[in-house]
Amino acid sequence: MRAVVQRVNNANVNINGENISDIEKGLLIFLGVADGDTENDLNYIYDKVINLRIFEDENEKMNLSLLDIKGDILIVSQFTLCGDTRKGRRPNFTSAAKPDLANQLYEKFIEKAKSEENINRVGTGKFGANMKIGLVNDGPVTILLDSRKEF
Repeated sequence: MRAVVQRVNNANVNINGENISDIEKGLLIFLGVADGDTENDLNYIYDKVINLRIFEDENEKMNLSLLDIKGDILIVSQFTLCGDTRKGRRPNFTSAAKPDLANQLYEKFIEKAKSEENINRVGTGKFGANMKIGLVNDGPVTILLDSRKEF
């Protein structure tokens, strides 16, 4: 499982001209589920995401987590994170999980976030939809995570 974590001032998801979800200060998470991923991968990525100390404290040092600031989170499924570009110029997506497994783990990630009392608001994309994502990246701060620790 892979995640791109972006610290944002705000972010939103738009489908067919309709705003379906938006957040204020917090994290935008692009989540890619790979073939063979399990709940162990999900738990690893989830724990990393909510506990990353990438928000500034009173001394302007990145020392606080999403939970510490009681921020918002927007979770968007993105199978293209599992693309392999090592050969040729067209990404190969064969390592991405099949839609049933990917959606199941994506929904579990969302459920976990919704159960956190120190997350202010949980927004989501729509699995499998063509979405337009708007964001104001804060910093910018962008972190890459991989449950198989490939980077």
